[in-house]
Amino acid sequence: MAEPPRQLPLDLPHEAALSRDDFLVGGSNRAAFELLERWPDWPSPVVVLAGPVGSGKTHLVRAFQDETGAAVLAAPELRETDVERLAAAPAAVVENAHLGLDNTALFHLLNAARQAGKTVLITSRTWPASWKITLPDLMSRLRAATPVEILEPDDDLLRRVLVKLFADRQISVDLNVVDYLVVRMERSLEVALRAVEAIDQEALAGRVKITKPLAGRVLENVHKGQ
Repeated sequence: MAEPPRQLPLDLPHEAALSRDDFLVGGSNRAAFELLERWPDWPSPVVVLAGPVGSGKTHLVRAFQDETGAAVLAAPELRETDVERLAAAPAAVVENAHLGLDNTALFHLLNAARQAGKTVLITSRTWPASWKITLPDLMSRLRAATPVEILEPDDDLLRRVLVKLFADRQISVDLNVVDYLVVRMERSLEVALRAVEAIDQEALAGRVKITKPLAGRVLENVHKGQ
């Protein structure tokens, strides 16, 4: 029997559910989730949240912003002119510090927030030691910050994340396929994101159901970086 003709899948937007209630908590991210839940009762005015790409930092920040009204800015965009606005908000978030930041602007923000009795959350894929901090006083402030880390997910969390990612794309997938992926894929939410997207695209292109053989072929290509 001839295979059905492949079609070019439409690049339709898929809105990820990023509310607090949509955040999936497991052993790898519980400490981060619970610390943000305790706001403003933090151990220190500054918290550094570190974790690998795709680990859920953005989701936590969006949920934190919704719950607190925090002002959020990408670290490479931080300027001294932003300090007053950020420090005036209930809390400030500086995202992706590993991408580079203005040392002076961050130093002034931390000082302004402390004087105002406000908190600052800084997210990154790495810890401050790798941020090319040139101001000794800024490094001193960062050393005093509370560090919280998100680790790679365990099987249970990875399983729940895969189900959520398929659901975000309005796909009801057999749980046997999800279990098949969990035991074969890298322990990485980044890989989970890429795998679900690629599986969706492959199923749409071939106009076929998502099965374990299809998922296996796609996952192999994802692991190869294709």
